[in-house]
Formats: sequence, structure tokens, C-alpha cells
Amino acid sequence: MGTARAPRSLRSTAARGSLGDNFDAATGRTVSAVASLIAVASVSSGAQAQQSNLPPVTVDAPQERPRPAASKPTADQVRARNALRRAAQRQQAATAPVVPTNAPAADRDPYANPAAPYMATRVQASGKFPEPILNTPKSITVLTKDVLEDKNATTLKQAILSTAGVTLGTGEGGNAFGDRFFIRGFDARNDIFIDGVRDSGVSVRENFFTEQVEILRGPGSTFAGRGVAGGAINIVTKQATTEKSFYNMDTTFGTDQTKRVTLDVNQVINPTLAIRAGGLFQDADVAGRDRVKDNRDGAFVATTWKPTDAITITGNYIHTELTGIPDFGVPYYRPSMTSTAGGPFPDFGVNRNNFYGFVNRDFYRTGQDIGTINAEVQITPDLLLTNKIRESHSTQNYIGTLPESPTLAAGAPFTAYTLTANPQSRYQATDVFANQTEATYKFNDYVGFRHTLLAGIEYDNERSSIDSYTGLGSEITTGTTVFTGSGSTSGVSVFNPQATDNPFPIPGGLTGRPTKIGIETVSGYVMDSANYRDLLILNGGFRYDDYSIKTSGYGTISGVTTSGSQQAQFGIPDFNLGLTLKPLPNGSVYAAYATSANPVGAEFDGTSTAYGGINPVLAGGNTQIFGPEKNKAIEIGTKWELFDRRLLVTAALFQTEKENAREAQNITAATPAAKIPAGCSYSPPAGTTTVSCITAGAAYRIRGIDLGVGGKITDKWSVFGGLVLMQSEVTKSLAPSPNTALYPTNVGLPLANIAHQSFSMLSKYQINDIWELGGQAVYRSKIYGGTLLAANQGTSIPSYWRFDVFAEAKINKNWQVKLFVNNIFDKRYYDALYQSAAPFVLEAPGRAAYLVLSARY
Repeated sequence: MGTARAPRSLRSTAARGSLGDNFDAATGRTVSAVASLIAVASVSSGAQAQQSNLPPVTVDAPQERPRPAASKPTADQVRARNALRRAAQRQQAATAPVVPTNAPAADRDPYANPAAPYMATRVQASGKFPEPILNTPKSITVLTKDVLEDKNATTLKQAILSTAGVTLGTGEGGNAFGDRFFIRGFDARNDIFIDGVRDSGVSVRENFFTEQVEILRGPGSTFAGRGVAGGAINIVTKQATTEKSFYNMDTTFGTDQTKRVTLDVNQVINPTLAIRAGGLFQDADVAGRDRVKDNRDGAFVATTWKPTDAITITGNYIHTELTGIPDFGVPYYRPSMTSTAGGPFPDFGVNRNNFYGFVNRDFYRTGQDIGTINAEVQITPDLLLTNKIRESHSTQNYIGTLPESPTLAAGAPFTAYTLTANPQSRYQATDVFANQTEATYKFNDYVGFRHTLLAGIEYDNERSSIDSYTGLGSEITTGTTVFTGSGSTSGVSVFNPQATDNPFPIPGGLTGRPTKIGIETVSGYVMDSANYRDLLILNGGFRYDDYSIKTSGYGTISGVTTSGSQQAQFGIPDFNLGLTLKPLPNGSVYAAYATSANPVGAEFDGTSTAYGGINPVLAGGNTQIFGPEKNKAIEIGTKWELFDRRLLVTAALFQTEKENAREAQNITAATPAAKIPAGCSYSPPAGTTTVSCITAGAAYRIRGIDLGVGGKITDKWSVFGGLVLMQSEVTKSLAPSPNTALYPTNVGLPLANIAHQSFSMLSKYQINDIWELGGQAVYRSKIYGGTLLAANQGTSIPSYWRFDVFAEAKINKNWQVKLFVNNIFDKRYYDALYQSAAPFVLEAPGRAAYLVLSARY
């Protein structure tokens, strides 16, 4: 009979080993597993085989045959093989799918639409805002990573001031330096958050560690706690990611002598652990401002550890230090106290570059150290527990010069104007410990609503010590001219400041008599978002804050320095309600109502009631403990995702009302002191006198329309911007107008520090795979100066348009270069007006060009 042989492929050692071999003891031959199975089948079916007269089957096991020794390939064979390999690679590349230029990078913004990076789809606080921005009944403006880069915004101030609906205020009460923003007309200087935790005090914040900036408009005490009358700003920091390692560097050179380098490195250690680190160095001047320096250093490190699918632990540490010479702007010209014809002196012929400080004395150092640990545990698929711990330390340390009180001698020419150079100093150290514990539970009810229920407990302990420098009243400037006892010197020329470079001795140390402020808050809150089949979404929340504040320090009564302390405690309930209807999957219409409260001292940087704080010492046994200011707002709006859902368009009408508002007034009162209202600084004199008071009980209202857009109109055209139109009005006042000669009462007056009309638009167009061109237009209407409440329409800064342009070239997949020209028409404009009878004005930078070289690996 013939012998059936296995195929040649079964004869190799590899094949034999993989199939498993048996040894036939009778024949001494190795039998493959396949042959064994065939043999077993033959025996078991032997009877049937005999009946069918089929010949028996004999299987020869495959024999391993010796292989010839491999010969070494010749040089020609190697070249031929490499040529074939390269041809195959070219063929593979030609047939591979094309990756679009807007494909998400390794360091992409996790909150933005990958197909339209100018468009944010959600905010960081997914527990408090579980729905996408489209379905959230609240105006939210998000400056994504790409928006920040294309605005060339290296600080929070630069990013915010090019956004509609937000204006800048000057620091008050001795803190004339730092970030102070007004959102929808309300002071938000202590409503700035980093990763959802309040960043107390007024500081200057860099953007090198920032992923995106979220502006949550309208009252939001339920979401954020005290304050938040006009809105809040949340800085989202860069986090380590386990998706992919990357290595980024940006180097900037500017015509204002800017030299800036930032590093951003993410290293994946293993699938469960990643570390991200970054650094900053900057040495810079300020365009259009003589002698001003803007130097910065910083570093951050972030980690993400996911030991199991149910546990995620993240941590980060941020250190920044900003140093230089502070710029408190230019003096303000007023023909008379009742005139409305004045303005900043550069508008009347003074050199816009004039610097009125003292370069051998003035300095600033703003530092921040922030450490955060966040743990998330997914108990079940529907239950998530999170706990966030924050410890931070920040400092404000400066001596600066305020150009105040311009005067002109009778009969002297206009160019003979002089001013008073008022030294201003502060050393403020702020420490914050915060802990947030939250539980998020998702469930479906019997009606068909899908709920996201969040409950949380928060504890905040904020401590600040505010001191100032001594020796500022005895420093020699020129010859026999010395500062007066108040620390100011007069006779400084407005047109040609003559004391800028004068030598100064080292200032004395701190007074050693600081004002200490402590705020302790325990909060509980619950929120629910109920979604019915993506057609109807209801949400609501309630929060209760147990707020207590204590201040201690020193004051002067009748020329005698004395110490004292005051404290207050409030229980503050707030709530919000929202209704969203979705007529189409890509659109929503909503209505919302919310409350908030501003308790006394909430701004945390003021040392008196006039600036939102508490005086440790008041004469005559007076106190200044007022009840919280109460805010309530209603908003109706609509949001739509257009152009293949790559462009978010929003529109909202809003109204916010404040009750029990503070206002300043001078009261003529007779003794006894008991007749003087609370909040007055008063030492009982003989007879009748006029005392300066801060009182409560006023009210005002702000109404407006808020329009926004962000995303892509076409595959190549990106836009981001907004338009905000507002109307403000004092509705109740106990005080006369700040300018009684023109306006006898505050009622009916608009509010100070508000640009009632503002517009911004950032636009970028991709010409081809290499080039992109873009620009930005910003408009701000006139801003009036004033006191705590009403605008003093005798002082204002003018409206302005500002235009920026940029061009970007992608050299290759790893390198790109950008050219920015800010304020291309070198527009002279002003950011803010200081609150006083003789104010000074913060002048914005002039034209500057920046070349940014970026590496991405």
C-alpha cells in the first residue's frame, strides 16, 4: 500500500513543537500529534473500515531533515533587498489614511473639541456641571489652550482683558497691585479659583501652567461659595497624562526686550503612572513704558497615578515668582473738581512713556506656592467619591509710587503742572488650607429622568498678614527736598519727572505692626441635574456657608497708636434653579435663577470697610460689621452648535440686583458720637464736624445682553469672541452723589469701573498646511471712576479699539514659528482708573512684536 506523507510544513522543528509530538515505542519513530489522531480514528473505526473493504491507512511521521547552512548575502543582494523595502514603505505611506492637520496632539486640551480647538465642550468641574456647556443653563466663556496661545496671553490679566464683559480695576486700600477684575459689573478680585479651589487674595497670575481659563458668568455661590456676584474665574492647570509622552519648548523674543522660555514635559512611566513638569524664565520690559520691568520665573510638577481602573490620584505643585519695577501709571488731569472735561495727562500732550516712580527704590515681588492632591475612587459604576486637599502660600511685596494730585500754580503755563509722588508699600503673606469632599451618584428615577446628584462638604482656612515698610518718610530726593511726614513728595514735574533716577537709601524694615485677617468657612452643598431623554434638563442646588472672620491690628486714635480686633460670623444660604429645553440635539433654550452673598471682609485684602475689609480699630467705639450684601440674578438664553457641531454660538439676557450694598458718604454730625453711623472713622471733637463714613443699605441693578461664539466656521476658519452690552443703575442710596455740584443724588447714576459696551473677536484662517494668519479686535467703551457705588462722572477713561495680528508657519511636524504684533496701531489707551478724588490711571502697553519658536516632540 502507498504511504501517506504529511505536508512539508509539518516537518520543521517549529511546527512539530507547536503541535506536540508523541514517541512510538514499537517502531522507534516520532509520531506527530496529527498522525496520532488519525491512527486513533482508524482503530476506533476499524470495524467499519473492514466492512467497507477500504485498505488500511499507514501514516509516516514527518522526519526532520537537515537544513543547508545559510549563506551570507552579497552586497548587491543587500542593496536590492533595501531598495525593495523602501519601495514597500513608500507604497504603504501612499495608501495610508491622511491625518488631518487639526488632529489632537499629545498635549491637547482635554476640555476642547479636537476638531475645533477654539470650542470648549465642557468645564473642569464635571460633578457640579455634569452636562456639556451646550446643555448648561449658564453663560460660560472658556479660553481654551489654543485660544490662550493665539492671544499670546502669558498672564491671566492679558487673557481676561481681551474678553468681552470683563474689565480691570485697580487694587484698593493700599493693595494697588494685582489682578482685580469686574465681571458683569461686579468686583471679582477674590472670586478667582485654581482647579475649583479659591485662590485668596490679590495676586498676579502667570499662564505657563494653565490649560484653559473658564469664566462662569452670573451669581454662583451655590457652586463656589461666598461672593461670585457677577461671576467667577477658574484656572485649569496642566495635568499629567498617561496617553503619551511629549516634550515641548517655546522661546519668545520681543521688541520690548522680552526674552522668555517655557518648558512642558510629560513622561509616561508606565500605563498607570505619568509625571509632567514645566518651567518658566522671562526677562522683559513693557512696550511704551520707560523703566518698567516684568521678570518672571516659575516651575510646576504634576503626577497622575491610576493603580486600578477605580482609583485615580493626581497631584501638582506650582511655584511662581514675578519681580520687577511696578508701574502705577500716569496722573489724571482735572480742570476743576466739578469738571467733566479732563482725562489722562498723555491725552493732553504728556509723553506716554513717562515713568513717575523711583527706579532706585521701587520694586515688587509676587510669589505663589500651591500644592494640591486629588483622589477619585469609583465605588460603583454609578458612585464616585473625590477628595481634594490644597495648601498654598502667596506673597505681595512691593514699594511703588502713585502719581497723584496734579496742581498748577496760578498764572503758570500748562507745562508747569506738578504732582505728588506718593510711596505705597505692602508686605502681605497669605496662607490657605482647603479640603473638598464630594460624592457624585448617578441614577434613573421611575419617571425616566437620568440624575447626577452631587453632595459635598468644604472647609477653608484663610490667613493673611498685611504690613508695610518704614522709612519712606525720610528719604532724600534732591538737595534739601525731602518727603513729608506722610511719605509723599510734591513738586514732581508732570511733563518731565525729575526724580526718577535719584539715589535712595535702602528702605527700613517692616513696621512690625501687621493687620492680621483670618477667615474660616465650613460649607455643605447639594446639587442635582436631571436629564429627561436629552429633551428636558432640570437642575438645582443649595449651599450653606458658615462664615466667620476675625481681624486684629493697630490704629491711631487722637494721635495715639492703639491695638484692637473685631470679628463677625454669618450663616449664608444660597440656591440656584435652572430649566433647559432641547428642541434639537444641537441646541438648547434655558432659564435660570441664582443667588449669592458677599459677607464683610470677603475680598480678604482690605484693611478697612472702604476697601471691603474690617478696620481692627475704630474711634468712638464704632463698628463696621454689616450684614452680607445679597445678590440675585435671572438669565434666559440659548446655545447652538452649528457647522457640523464645531461652532458654539450663545446668547443670553441677564439681570443682577444687589441689596444692602456699601457706599461712601460724608456726614455732618454733632456730638455725641452715638449719632455717627456704624462704619465711620470718628473721634469725638468739640462741636459739629464732618466725618467720612461707609454705610450699608444701598442697592443697584445691572441688565444686559451677552453674545458669544467659539469654534470653526469652516475647516480652515476659526473664531472666538463675544459682545456684551450692559446698563447699570443705582436704585437706592443713602448718600449724596460723589459730585454733588453736577448730580445731587446717587440714584439713577451708572456704576464705576464698568465698560458698559465691550467686544472682542479672535479669528484665524489656515491658508495651507504650512501657513495660518490671524488677528484680534478688542473694544471697550468709556469707564467712569467713582467710589464703592456710583460713578463719579467727572472722571473717566476713554473708549478704545485695539487690534493685534499674528502669522504662524509650521516648519515640520515638530517645529513651528509664530509672529505676533500686539496693538499694531500703537493705540494709546488705559486699563483702569484708580478710586480717589485725584486719581491716577493705569496705561496699557504700546505696540510690540514677538517671535515665538515652538518645538513639539
